[in-house]
Amino acid sequence: MRQIVLDTETTGLDPQAGHRIIEIGCVELIDRRLTGNNFHRYLQPDRQIDAGASDVHGITNAFLADKPRFAEIAEGFLDYVEGAELIIHNAAFDLGFLDREIAGWNAEAPRIPDLCEVTDTLLMARRIHPGQRNSLDALCKRYGVDHRHRDLHGALLDAEILADVYLAMTGGQVALSLGEEVATPSHAGPDARQRGRLDPSRPRLRVIRADQAALDAHAERLMAIQAASAEGCLWLRVEG
Repeated sequence: MRQIVLDTETTGLDPQAGHRIIEIGCVELIDRRLTGNNFHRYLQPDRQIDAGASDVHGITNAFLADKPRFAEIAEGFLDYVEGAELIIHNAAFDLGFLDREIAGWNAEAPRIPDLCEVTDTLLMARRIHPGQRNSLDALCKRYGVDHRHRDLHGALLDAEILADVYLAMTGGQVALSLGEEVATPSHAGPDARQRGRLDPSRPRLRVIRADQAALDAHAERLMAIQAASAEGCLWLRVEG
Protein backbone atom coordinates (compact mmCIF):
# COMPACT_ATOMS: atom_id res chain seq x y z
CA MET A 1 0.00 0.00 0.00
CA ARG A 2 1.64 3.23 -1.18
CA GLN A 3 0.47 6.50 0.33
CA ILE A 4 1.77 10.02 -0.26
CA VAL A 5 1.22 12.67 2.42
CA LEU A 6 1.12 16.00 0.59
CA ASP A 7 1.08 19.69 1.43
CA THR A 8 1.53 22.89 -0.56
CA GLU A 9 2.32 26.53 0.13
CA THR A 10 0.90 29.22 -2.13
CA THR A 11 1.04 32.92 -2.98
CA GLY A 12 -2.48 33.43 -1.65
CA LEU A 13 -5.78 31.72 -0.98
CA ASP A 14 -7.59 31.63 -4.34
CA PRO A 15 -6.28 29.88 -7.47
CA GLN A 16 -9.16 31.40 -9.45
CA ALA A 17 -7.65 34.82 -8.70
CA GLY A 18 -4.35 33.74 -10.22
CA HIS A 19 -2.58 32.64 -7.07
CA ARG A 20 0.07 29.96 -7.56
CA ILE A 21 1.84 27.14 -5.76
CA ILE A 22 5.30 28.05 -4.47
CA GLU A 23 6.18 24.87 -2.56
CA ILE A 24 5.18 21.20 -2.81
CA GLY A 25 6.16 18.78 -0.08
CA CYS A 26 5.41 15.04 -0.11
CA VAL A 27 6.47 12.13 2.08
CA GLU A 28 5.98 8.51 1.07
CA LEU A 29 4.46 5.77 3.23
CA ILE A 30 4.56 2.15 2.18
CA ASP A 31 2.62 -0.23 4.42
CA ARG A 32 2.35 2.64 6.94
CA ARG A 33 6.12 3.13 7.17
CA LEU A 34 8.03 6.24 6.10
CA THR A 35 10.42 5.36 3.28
CA GLY A 36 12.44 8.57 2.98
CA ASN A 37 11.48 8.77 -0.71
CA ASN A 38 10.23 12.34 -0.46
CA PHE A 39 9.34 14.89 -3.16
CA HIS A 40 10.09 18.53 -2.35
CA ARG A 41 10.24 21.50 -4.70
CA TYR A 42 10.12 25.28 -4.36
CA LEU A 43 8.57 26.98 -7.40
CA GLN A 44 8.82 30.35 -9.13
CA PRO A 45 5.21 31.66 -9.32
CA ASP A 46 5.74 34.61 -11.67
CA ARG A 47 3.67 36.82 -9.40
CA GLN A 48 3.96 38.52 -6.04
CA ILE A 49 3.26 36.65 -2.84
CA ASP A 50 0.53 38.18 -0.70
CA ALA A 51 1.89 39.69 2.49
CA GLY A 52 -0.50 37.61 4.60
CA ALA A 53 0.66 34.41 2.94
CA SER A 54 4.31 35.29 3.40
CA ASP A 55 3.66 35.90 7.10
CA VAL A 56 2.37 32.32 7.35
CA HIS A 57 5.11 30.44 5.50
CA GLY A 58 7.99 32.93 5.45
CA ILE A 59 8.76 32.37 1.75
CA THR A 60 9.69 35.48 -0.26
CA ASN A 61 9.80 36.29 -3.96
CA ALA A 62 13.53 36.92 -3.68
CA PHE A 63 14.05 33.37 -2.39
CA LEU A 64 12.02 31.94 -5.29
CA ALA A 65 13.70 33.99 -8.03
CA ASP A 66 15.95 31.14 -9.23
CA LYS A 67 13.54 28.27 -8.60
CA PRO A 68 11.94 26.21 -11.41
CA ARG A 69 8.42 26.84 -12.66
CA PHE A 70 5.69 24.24 -12.25
CA ALA A 71 5.93 23.25 -15.93
CA GLU A 72 9.53 22.17 -15.34
CA ILE A 73 8.66 19.73 -12.55
CA ALA A 74 5.14 18.69 -13.60
CA GLU A 75 5.99 15.35 -15.22
CA GLY A 76 8.24 14.30 -12.36
CA PHE A 77 5.58 15.24 -9.80
CA LEU A 78 2.79 13.37 -11.61
CA ASP A 79 4.99 10.30 -12.02
CA TYR A 80 5.74 10.41 -8.30
CA VAL A 81 2.10 10.54 -7.13
CA GLU A 82 0.44 8.39 -9.81
CA GLY A 83 -1.38 5.37 -8.38
CA ALA A 84 -0.80 6.33 -4.75
CA GLU A 85 -3.36 7.29 -2.15
CA LEU A 86 -2.87 10.97 -1.36
CA ILE A 87 -3.26 12.03 2.28
CA ILE A 88 -4.01 15.77 2.47
CA HIS A 89 -5.36 18.03 5.22
CA ASN A 90 -8.14 20.14 3.71
CA ALA A 91 -7.68 18.45 0.35
CA ALA A 92 -10.03 20.79 -1.56
CA PHE A 93 -7.57 23.66 -1.07
CA ASP A 94 -4.46 21.83 -2.32
CA LEU A 95 -6.28 20.03 -5.15
CA GLY A 96 -7.75 23.30 -6.40
CA PHE A 97 -4.26 24.72 -6.79
CA LEU A 98 -2.68 21.53 -8.15
CA ASP A 99 -5.35 20.97 -10.79
CA ARG A 100 -5.11 24.59 -11.93
CA GLU A 101 -1.32 24.32 -12.19
CA ILE A 102 -1.66 21.09 -14.19
CA ALA A 103 -4.25 22.64 -16.53
CA GLY A 104 -1.97 25.62 -17.11
CA TRP A 105 0.90 23.31 -17.97
CA ASN A 106 -1.06 20.87 -20.18
CA ALA A 107 -4.80 21.18 -20.70
CA GLU A 108 -5.01 17.50 -21.69
CA ALA A 109 -3.10 16.13 -18.70
CA PRO A 110 -5.11 14.12 -16.15
CA ARG A 111 -6.13 15.86 -12.95
CA ILE A 112 -5.08 14.56 -9.55
CA PRO A 113 -8.35 12.71 -8.73
CA ASP A 114 -7.94 10.79 -12.01
CA LEU A 115 -4.48 9.61 -10.94
CA CYS A 116 -4.89 9.04 -7.22
CA GLU A 117 -7.32 8.18 -4.49
CA VAL A 118 -7.52 11.15 -2.12
CA THR A 119 -8.08 10.99 1.65
CA ASP A 120 -8.86 14.28 3.39
CA THR A 121 -7.65 14.15 7.00
CA LEU A 122 -9.68 17.25 7.87
CA LEU A 123 -12.92 15.47 6.95
CA MET A 124 -11.67 12.35 8.73
CA ALA A 125 -10.92 14.35 11.89
CA ARG A 126 -14.35 16.00 11.80
CA ARG A 127 -15.98 12.55 11.73
CA ILE A 128 -13.85 11.28 14.61
CA HIS A 129 -13.95 14.50 16.69
CA PRO A 130 -17.19 16.33 15.79
CA GLY A 131 -17.56 19.81 17.19
CA GLN A 132 -13.86 20.11 18.06
CA ARG A 133 -11.01 22.10 16.53
CA ASN A 134 -9.39 19.95 13.86
CA SER A 135 -6.60 22.12 12.51
CA LEU A 136 -3.24 20.39 12.10
CA ASP A 137 -1.95 22.13 15.23
CA ALA A 138 -5.00 21.01 17.21
CA LEU A 139 -4.59 17.42 16.03
CA CYS A 140 -0.91 17.47 16.96
CA LYS A 141 -1.85 18.40 20.52
CA ARG A 142 -4.66 15.84 20.64
CA TYR A 143 -2.49 12.97 19.43
CA GLY A 144 0.74 13.97 21.12
CA VAL A 145 2.64 14.73 17.90
CA ASP A 146 5.62 17.04 18.53
CA HIS A 147 5.27 20.19 16.45
CA ARG A 148 7.24 22.63 18.59
CA HIS A 149 9.65 23.28 15.69
CA ARG A 150 6.76 24.52 13.51
CA ASP A 151 7.19 28.28 13.90
CA LEU A 152 6.28 28.81 10.25
CA HIS A 153 4.34 26.63 7.83
CA GLY A 154 6.39 24.72 5.29
CA ALA A 155 5.07 22.14 2.83
CA LEU A 156 7.58 19.38 3.57
CA LEU A 157 7.56 19.99 7.32
CA ASP A 158 3.76 20.01 7.41
CA ALA A 159 3.61 16.82 5.31
CA GLU A 160 5.96 15.10 7.77
CA ILE A 161 3.83 16.26 10.73
CA LEU A 162 0.61 15.24 8.96
CA ALA A 163 2.06 11.78 8.33
CA ASP A 164 2.56 11.35 12.10
CA VAL A 165 -0.96 12.64 12.80
CA TYR A 166 -2.51 10.39 10.15
CA LEU A 167 -0.75 7.30 11.52
CA ALA A 168 -1.96 8.19 15.02
CA MET A 169 -5.53 8.85 13.84
CA THR A 170 -5.70 5.54 12.02
CA GLY A 171 -3.64 3.56 14.53
CA GLY A 172 -6.06 0.70 15.13
CA GLN A 173 -4.37 -2.66 15.11
CA VAL A 174 -1.24 -3.60 13.22
CA ALA A 175 -1.32 -7.02 11.57
CA LEU A 176 1.25 -9.34 13.15
CA SER A 177 2.50 -12.60 11.72
CA LEU A 178 2.43 -14.44 15.03
CA GLY A 179 1.47 -18.07 14.62
CA GLU A 180 1.76 -18.02 10.83
CA GLU A 181 3.92 -20.59 9.13
CA VAL A 182 7.04 -19.05 7.66
CA ALA A 183 7.48 -19.92 4.01
CA THR A 184 10.44 -22.16 3.26
CA PRO A 185 12.62 -21.25 0.31
CA SER A 186 12.46 -23.82 -2.48
CA HIS A 187 16.21 -24.40 -2.23
CA ALA A 188 16.14 -25.15 1.52
CA GLY A 189 16.93 -28.60 2.84
CA PRO A 190 14.26 -31.02 4.15
CA ASP A 191 14.93 -30.10 7.78
CA ALA A 192 14.57 -26.34 7.27
CA ARG A 193 11.04 -26.17 8.72
CA GLN A 194 12.23 -27.73 11.98
CA ARG A 195 14.90 -25.15 12.76
CA GLY A 196 12.60 -22.70 14.46
CA ARG A 197 11.07 -25.26 16.86
CA LEU A 198 12.02 -25.33 20.52
CA ASP A 199 13.86 -28.25 22.02
CA PRO A 200 11.26 -30.22 24.04
CA SER A 201 13.90 -30.95 26.70
CA ARG A 202 14.50 -27.24 27.42
CA PRO A 203 13.80 -25.93 30.96
CA ARG A 204 10.22 -24.76 31.52
CA LEU A 205 9.84 -21.08 30.75
CA ARG A 206 9.23 -18.72 33.64
CA VAL A 207 5.85 -16.99 33.38
CA ILE A 208 5.78 -13.38 34.62
CA ARG A 209 2.23 -12.14 35.03
CA ALA A 210 1.25 -8.50 34.64
CA ASP A 211 0.79 -6.52 37.85
CA GLN A 212 -2.10 -4.12 38.36
CA ALA A 213 -0.11 -1.12 37.11
CA ALA A 214 0.61 -2.93 33.83
CA LEU A 215 -3.04 -3.97 33.48
CA ASP A 216 -4.17 -0.38 34.07
CA ALA A 217 -1.69 0.91 31.48
CA HIS A 218 -2.93 -1.73 29.02
CA ALA A 219 -6.55 -0.71 29.55
CA GLU A 220 -5.64 2.97 29.12
CA ARG A 221 -3.87 2.21 25.87
CA LEU A 222 -6.86 0.26 24.53
CA MET A 223 -9.17 3.17 25.30
CA ALA A 224 -6.78 5.57 23.51
CA ILE A 225 -6.88 3.33 20.43
CA GLN A 226 -10.68 3.16 20.69
CA ALA A 227 -10.86 6.98 20.71
CA ALA A 228 -8.28 7.49 17.94
CA SER A 229 -9.39 4.89 15.41
CA ALA A 230 -12.42 5.33 13.20
CA GLU A 231 -12.87 1.54 13.27
CA GLY A 232 -12.62 1.23 17.04
CA CYS A 233 -10.39 -1.14 18.95
CA LEU A 234 -10.53 -4.76 17.77
CA TRP A 235 -9.21 -6.05 21.11
CA LEU A 236 -12.15 -4.47 22.95
CA ARG A 237 -14.61 -5.94 20.47
CA VAL A 238 -13.12 -9.40 20.92
CA GLU A 239 -13.10 -9.06 24.71
CA GLY A 240 -16.72 -7.90 24.63
